[in-house]
Amino acid sequence: MPGTNLTREEAQQRAKLLTVDSYEIDLDLSGAQGGGTSRSSEAESGGGTYRSVTTVRFDVAEPGAESFIDLVAPTVHEVALNGDPLDPAEVFADSRIALPGLLEGRNVLRVVADCAYTNTGEGLHRFVDPVDNQAYLYTQFEVPDARRVFASFEQPDLKATFQFTVKAPDGWTVISNSPTPEPKDNVWEFEPTPRISSYITALIVGPYHSVHSVYEKDGQSVPLGIYCRPSLAEHLDSDAIFEVTRQGFDWFQEKFDYAYPFKKYDQLFVPEFNAGAMENAGAVTIRDQYVFRSKVTDAAYEVRAETILHELAHMWFGDLVTMEWWNDLWLNESFATYTSIACQAHAPGSRWPHSWTTFANSMKTWAYRQDQLPSTHPIMAEINDLDDVLVNFDGITYAKGASVLKQLVAYVGMDEFFAGVQAYFKAHAYGNTRLSDLLGALEETSGRDLKAWSKAWLETAGINILRPEIETDAHGVITSFAIRQEAPALPTGARGEPTLRPHRIAVGLYELDEDSGKLVRDERVELDVDGELTAVPQLVGKRRAAVVLLNDDDLSYAKVRLDERSLAFVTEHLGDFESSLPRALCWASAWDMTRDAELPTRDYLSLVLSGIGKESDIGVVQSLHRQVKLAIELYADPSAREALLTRWTDATLAHLRAAAPGSDHQLAWARAFAATARTPEQLDLLDALLEGTQTIEGLTVDTELRWAFVQRLAAVGRYDEAEITGEYERDKTAAGERHAATARAARPTEEAKAEAWTSVVESDKLPNAVQEAVIGGFVQTDQRELLAPYTEKFFTVVKDIWDNRSHEIAQQIAVGLYPSLQVSPETLRATDEWLASAEPSAALRRLISESRAGVERALKAQAADAVTAR
Repeated sequence: MPGTNLTREEAQQRAKLLTVDSYEIDLDLSGAQGGGTSRSSEAESGGGTYRSVTTVRFDVAEPGAESFIDLVAPTVHEVALNGDPLDPAEVFADSRIALPGLLEGRNVLRVVADCAYTNTGEGLHRFVDPVDNQAYLYTQFEVPDARRVFASFEQPDLKATFQFTVKAPDGWTVISNSPTPEPKDNVWEFEPTPRISSYITALIVGPYHSVHSVYEKDGQSVPLGIYCRPSLAEHLDSDAIFEVTRQGFDWFQEKFDYAYPFKKYDQLFVPEFNAGAMENAGAVTIRDQYVFRSKVTDAAYEVRAETILHELAHMWFGDLVTMEWWNDLWLNESFATYTSIACQAHAPGSRWPHSWTTFANSMKTWAYRQDQLPSTHPIMAEINDLDDVLVNFDGITYAKGASVLKQLVAYVGMDEFFAGVQAYFKAHAYGNTRLSDLLGALEETSGRDLKAWSKAWLETAGINILRPEIETDAHGVITSFAIRQEAPALPTGARGEPTLRPHRIAVGLYELDEDSGKLVRDERVELDVDGELTAVPQLVGKRRAAVVLLNDDDLSYAKVRLDERSLAFVTEHLGDFESSLPRALCWASAWDMTRDAELPTRDYLSLVLSGIGKESDIGVVQSLHRQVKLAIELYADPSAREALLTRWTDATLAHLRAAAPGSDHQLAWARAFAATARTPEQLDLLDALLEGTQTIEGLTVDTELRWAFVQRLAAVGRYDEAEITGEYERDKTAAGERHAATARAARPTEEAKAEAWTSVVESDKLPNAVQEAVIGGFVQTDQRELLAPYTEKFFTVVKDIWDNRSHEIAQQIAVGLYPSLQVSPETLRATDEWLASAEPSAALRRLISESRAGVERALKAQAADAVTAR
């Protein structure tokens, strides 16, 4: 029984048989405010159903053939194929409608069903805003969830036109891929879309607030819209969002040499969104946490801008030209990631020309972490079915892929790269492609043979390590310089063999400038590294520099190690690099060494404390905050943990008091302090800042910062229900509900933990965002003993949850409630016993194995830290 799965083989067979022409989809959402026309236990707690009528016109290559169309629905009322009624009881099963006896040539299918609203962020999500008590709807279809709203051939290579007709409550707005029409009697009839895949169709329905503008250039005019709930309208900085959007339009249209392919461009900030955003054609949905209710640092604005540009890039790469099957998901996401960050780095007037620093500091550390898990896989992963792809939105698909594209650009040249992309768009507009189509275009424009490059980089897993080997004479002049490449063994359980790869890298030589006190680059050499040892004759005869940095400018994807002399110098002067990117590369290397148990946690803490005060890049500062906290809590010798946390928290408070009033650094240090405040005096300060009896000049304790303080005070037992409820009364919003749920689950009592566990595990009523908030509060690093009994409970329930909840909900639980804090051989044994006996699906096995690897890594790091203390 297929259930809700679809295999690649089935999709290929269906694509050979069918050519889909058009969909006409008629939805009656007039009862959405009250929760729908009926209630159903199968409605995934979203509350009720709505009528969905789908008419599909498609051609068939073989007379008398059989196929199927996909539909996830509580009830199917009618199925008519070429005018002949089919009995739903006979043809509808396992989320499929069988289509027997197809005609050669044109066929017409009509399906009438009741589909379900959800509260899981999949299909048609329904949310009620506690501020105005109005319902807000939006769709999320990637990977396979258009079938939750209408009958569809749910695979990316069966493109078609889509014509939506929607009946909505009075006073509501309906937005879709096509321009928004004038409603007649609350019925919105949209014009058909161009030929697109089902997963990028969209509907956003409700009494949304909107702001409108237009992009105009060289006679082109594209209507722009921004939408959010009215309760967020006062916080919507639409001018800033439009500015980034226009920069993206300018830069992408120049680089792609292809006009924006849709008739309008709306960006809709929607509630309880599972991802960052979704590239629906002409109607991008974005999580509404990006409408900032309180002060945030510039790093948050940079991340939001990257998300905006990422989705805009998808309008060409993903929507105009779409992957044939999900094994090229990596290319879809990696291209959008690479080009969005390149746009931030190079677009005229960009606020974030340092975006490659952010990429090195955040995205690549995600990639390196993912690539060292037992589930590591080639960038071009083998995607056999939908279950495979649903757990493949990972650090390799996004971040490693983008890193490798950045290296490819260095390898073939940026002009040649975009010339190939331009040819690719022109050749395949509104069609489907494979990786070979893009590589062929790039080979044409660059003159390079990319087959060996592709095999080494895209078809193998794992990370290389690059180390310098330097010899000097008595006068400090380099007599020999080589780069040694290593291919460490893949993690236990990973498929494949270690592989040496070709790397295009730069080598930077840095000296301390006596006048400025800054580490500045005196020399840069760019070269191809291949094989185990690559000589660098260009540096022979030059004076040995204080710091030799491999992979300077972060062109390639590899772990980099400093030679002994450079490491010693960087340890004393890491904060002194004049440029942010080499600092970020050295910070990343130190973090990687800590995770690999090469640098003890206590030494990493000392390194951070010695250099973070000079770190000007706020994104790097905030990453270091997260990494230090994680290192102490997971990688430090448990007997030293409390002392290290005390040292760190004392430092956060000192930096908070010393930071410039009102600065981003001050806000970041306030959050870091709140995250680990522990002594009575520190907790008293949080309490006093909340009450206003103490202040720190320039620090505004606004709504979001208040909740950070409240959640910490709840986690240590200072605050209970009365204080949490009191704070919610100040912030009776959806965000306030989530924050209060986190605070309640964080309380250090058996009762609070039991209540949180029950609400997530034993009930399926929580919406996706509230469940995520509860899990976040439940798992507190200060509460290991209190959480220990839940290890056994987790392994008892996780398979049943995976089998019976939606994918997003089940993945939150499987990852979030795994006993990652119980760093012990016993946890590894419990995991191994479960893996051996539970017979989990491949997707669930992967997630549990990844979590197990985190515990195993923590044990090794703790042992290394303990050795240092002796």
